[in-house]
Amino acid sequence: MARPGYRLALLATALTVVVVLLGAYTRLTHAGLGCPDWPGCYGFLGVPMSEHKQSLAAERFPDAPLEVHKGWNEMIHRYFAGALGLVILGLAVQAVRRRHTPGQPVRLPLLVLAVVIAQAIFGMWTVTLQLWPQVVTAHLLGGFATLSLLFLLCLRLSGGLAPLPGLPRRLRAFAAAALLLVIGQIALGGWVSANYAAVACVDLPTCHGEWWPEMDFANGFHLTQHIGPNYLGGMLYNEARTAIHMSHRLGALTLTLVLLTLAVMLWRQGLGRLAALLVAALAVQVTLGISNVLFHLPLAVAVGHNGGGAALLLVLVLVNYRLRPLRARQPEALSATTRAPFDRTRPFPLPQRTS
Repeated sequence: MARPGYRLALLATALTVVVVLLGAYTRLTHAGLGCPDWPGCYGFLGVPMSEHKQSLAAERFPDAPLEVHKGWNEMIHRYFAGALGLVILGLAVQAVRRRHTPGQPVRLPLLVLAVVIAQAIFGMWTVTLQLWPQVVTAHLLGGFATLSLLFLLCLRLSGGLAPLPGLPRRLRAFAAAALLLVIGQIALGGWVSANYAAVACVDLPTCHGEWWPEMDFANGFHLTQHIGPNYLGGMLYNEARTAIHMSHRLGALTLTLVLLTLAVMLWRQGLGRLAALLVAALAVQVTLGISNVLFHLPLAVAVGHNGGGAALLLVLVLVNYRLRPLRARQPEALSATTRAPFDRTRPFPLPQRTS
């Protein structure tokens, strides 16, 4: 039976997916500085549209000419992010008010609220520090962290996902390692995006016609760049961007092998649907990544690649949640075992409704 707050958590999770995709769209349309100030746009609550407001915007920010479409890309992202923050605040308030209800998570909603507050700060720094790659990457990771935690909250509130007993410890350890690798690959993808290295190589499987082209890893992964330059469009030379791009490729290859191994391990334990879900998410993401290179980063495919990364991350969160060990003091899980045998074929049972 789903617990109170489940639907609100589900709404927040869906809204986070929209915010993540809008953030990717904003970056890929070079609209990260579409509004040079924060949280408004040229000193207004929305993009200045009238001649009078636009003249005021030019006076206030003479070094940042207004591009209306980029301004709206940025502000729409901010509006959705603000709405998400309010929904998460509501989740946290509900959790505190119901803290004495059995099975009600409290620390997790409060953690999500803290992450969202940090996200707002990183969103401000993204603008005020003019797309400094470290902040842009951290902001992207914060969005994925928010999504993962909200999805985890949905799983905990669903009331229909008991741990699966009798699974080997090495499977749980391998699944946890795979989750960490996915997070690392997402961070690397964020670094690729923040440094505009997605099209540093435009051929496959080679790069610039070579298996190991000239690369500058020292500058490509130099994490102490000066704050101050405008990083729109990137500041690195081709060799440094090539190093970032090739690192992301090698990471993708390693992750693919790890996730396929995990899928085989799940299948051997009778978890065929979890394995199929994992392989499907991986196949979509690899296809989108290859398409980005072959078709030179089309906008729809690039945004979809960000969404594919989010989907793959959520599948790994689901896998690890289902593989979690059965605790001695877990009355809900124990009562579930007495009601019916475990069905390992269902990766995500729907919550039961009360009559």
